[in-house]
Amino acid sequence: MKAVVYHGQYDVRVDTVPDPVIEAPRDAIVKVTATAICGSDLHLYDGYIPEMKSGDILGHEFMGEVVEVGKENNRLKVGDRVVVPFTICCGECFFCRKGLWSCCERTNRTADKAEAMFGHRIAGLFGYSHLTGGYPGGQAEYVRVPFADVCPTKVPDGLTDEQVLFLTDIFPTGYQGAEFAGIEDGDTVAVWGCGPVGQFCIRSAQMLGAGHVVAIDIVPERLALAAAAGAETINFEKEDVYERLNEITKGRGPDRCIDAVGMEAHGHGTWDAVADRALALAGIGTDRINALRGCMRNVRAGGTISISGVYGGFLNMVPFGAAFQKGVTIRMGQCNVLNYMDKLMSMIEQGKIDPSFVITHRCGLDDAPKMYDTFKKKEDGCIKVVMRPSG
Repeated sequence: MKAVVYHGQYDVRVDTVPDPVIEAPRDAIVKVTATAICGSDLHLYDGYIPEMKSGDILGHEFMGEVVEVGKENNRLKVGDRVVVPFTICCGECFFCRKGLWSCCERTNRTADKAEAMFGHRIAGLFGYSHLTGGYPGGQAEYVRVPFADVCPTKVPDGLTDEQVLFLTDIFPTGYQGAEFAGIEDGDTVAVWGCGPVGQFCIRSAQMLGAGHVVAIDIVPERLALAAAAGAETINFEKEDVYERLNEITKGRGPDRCIDAVGMEAHGHGTWDAVADRALALAGIGTDRINALRGCMRNVRAGGTISISGVYGGFLNMVPFGAAFQKGVTIRMGQCNVLNYMDKLMSMIEQGKIDPSFVITHRCGLDDAPKMYDTFKKKEDGCIKVVMRPSG
C-alpha cells in the first residue's frame, strides 16, 4: 500500500509499505477514505518530538471503512464507516474507567520511553513517535486499529467524511480546550492561535456561553476565519496584545485564556521569542512558549488558562510567578476524545456546526510532501489539508 512516511526533519515521502494485518483479536483493519495533516504533525516534521524513526508512517486524523475485524471484536463489522480517535485506548484500565482516555496505561507498547521522558506512561497514539507506541499512522491506504472495540465510532447515515473527519482530533480538542477553561456566561475568552484547533476553540467557547471571544494570530486568512465566526481579532504583528486586551476588558484582563498554539509559538521579535528560538536551534531548549507566556501575563486574577496546544519537552522562562500571584487555574492535556464524541456527533447531525468549514486544501496521498511544506510555511492560504488515499 501507499503511505506517508517520515525520513527525517522536513523529509516526508510517499512510499510503498506492507499492508497491515490483524495482530490481536480485538483489532480491525480500516481502509482509509479521508485523512488530514494536523498542526501536531508539523511538530514531527520540524523535528521537535523525539523518538521519531525513519520509516514511521505519519498521521493521526483518519477515518474509513472496516475491511477486517479480529475474532474477539464484536462491536464492529466489515463495511462499517468509522472515525478513529487519535488515542488508542483499552477501555478497561484505571484511567479509561475515569474517562482519562489519553492516559490509558495499557496501549503504549513503548511505555518505557514515555516513563523516562514524562515520569509515567501515556496512551498509545497513531503515527506519533515511539514515545507513544510507535504505531503506524493513518496517512495511508489502510491502518491496523488496535483495541478497535473501544474507540472507533460508527458514522451515522447521511453524514459525509468531511463533516465527521475532525472528530478524530481537532474538533474535540478545541471543545475540550473551551470546556477546560471553565467558561461562565458572558465571559471574555482570549484564544491564542487561529489554526484549526484555535478555530474550534473559538466556536466551542461561543457554544459554552462566552460573551466575547478575542482571537490572536498573525496569519490574515486565519484571522478572517475567526472573524467570520464572530470573534474580535488581534494581529500581534500590528498591535500590542496586552494593551488591546486591557482596553477590551477595562484593565482587568480576559476571564479565560486558551493556548491553542503549543510548542512552536512564533512570537514577533520580542526578547523571549528570540531567546526561545536561539535555545531551540542550539539544542539547549525545546519548546517555544510565547503563546503560553501571553496567556499567563494577560489572564485576569482568579482566571483560568486552558492549554490545548501540544507541548513536548522542557520550558524556559515560564512566568510562573505571574500565574501564582494572580491565583490562576491551569488545565491542560491531550484530548480525551471519547468524552465528547457522542455530543459533537449529535451537533453535526443537528446542523449546529459543520466542521468542514476549516478545510482549505484537498488532495491525494501523492501530494503529501508538497502539502506538508505548504502547511508548514502557511502558504496559499493553507489552514487545513484533507487527503483521500484513493485519489
